[in-house]
Amino acid sequence: MNFCSDNVTEVCPEIMAAVIAANEGSAMPYGADEYTQRLEAKLSKLFEAPVIIFPVATGSAANALALSAIAPPYGAIYCHAESHINVDECGAPEFYTGGAKLVTLGGTDAQINPSDLATALEKAGIGIVHHVQPAAVSITQATEAGTVYLPEDIAEIAKLTHDRNLYLHMDGARFANAVVSLGCAPADITWRAGVDVLCFGATKNGAMAAEAVVFFNQELAKTFGYRRKRSGHLFSKMRYLSAQLEAYITDDLWLKNASNANQMATKLAQGLVKFPLVRLCHPVEANEIFVEIPESVVTGLRADGFQFYVWQEATFPIIRVVTAFNTRDEDVDAFLESVQSHSAVNVME
Repeated sequence: MNFCSDNVTEVCPEIMAAVIAANEGSAMPYGADEYTQRLEAKLSKLFEAPVIIFPVATGSAANALALSAIAPPYGAIYCHAESHINVDECGAPEFYTGGAKLVTLGGTDAQINPSDLATALEKAGIGIVHHVQPAAVSITQATEAGTVYLPEDIAEIAKLTHDRNLYLHMDGARFANAVVSLGCAPADITWRAGVDVLCFGATKNGAMAAEAVVFFNQELAKTFGYRRKRSGHLFSKMRYLSAQLEAYITDDLWLKNASNANQMATKLAQGLVKFPLVRLCHPVEANEIFVEIPESVVTGLRADGFQFYVWQEATFPIIRVVTAFNTRDEDVDAFLESVQSHSAVNVME
């Protein structure tokens, strides 16, 4: 009944079992354990390239610390106005970079428009001491609107970025949902497209508390260990983070979980658009749905016990509905039945 977020779920059983299994005997601390050592090799195999990885416990830590490795205090980080780093991280990127400025861009469906980025970079005042200096671009995959960047979209942004000697960061809190949606290899929307560093999310897709900062550009990782320690994210018992991530990618669990979340979102969206007074605000390409719906239906859904966030209050509010790895067909059916029962008009055939 809780569609507020994919953060509301319990831990995926396979990941919980891995944590319990890791809770046997002793293990070396601070990432010198066997779980963390195996994880780097397995993620290198998954991405089809050598990577340097750093497990952390939260997405905000992953993003803020990754950005601190690629942007100086006087730098500018270009991102979408709706990005998580701009809206939902309480100044953490600015804090950990020592003062770098987030420069926001528009773009439909929470995606940066390459032409807008090009214009912003042309007007950035490169070399002028009075202006922050362009340092990095950050994109989110899947986006905050529940849409996905195509590989060619990322490549175009990466070219603009690298042509100016900047770095490209990807917030991948819902990276698995994007991979499933696109049906591509993880490498196709990361290093092959020009991404320098990825924050590989697991918490929203079944983990307890585990993310990994993945460096494809290994030169950028040189200072990251110190940055992670200074921030309080060098876990002494790192095996418990790494065991989660290892289980997450074993036997494609991460893709299976994301596939269920995406399928349930698609089913729910397809059911919602059959109601004449309901309108989708963005294409549903991952596991988030933003939908304009009559206020009376919102009230009725809540009375029936459903939970979700209201994104915009109005006569026809916009609500966000998020599905997860454990969302069931019957959960979606119940939501649609509630919409039907509180609608002033019948569903379209």
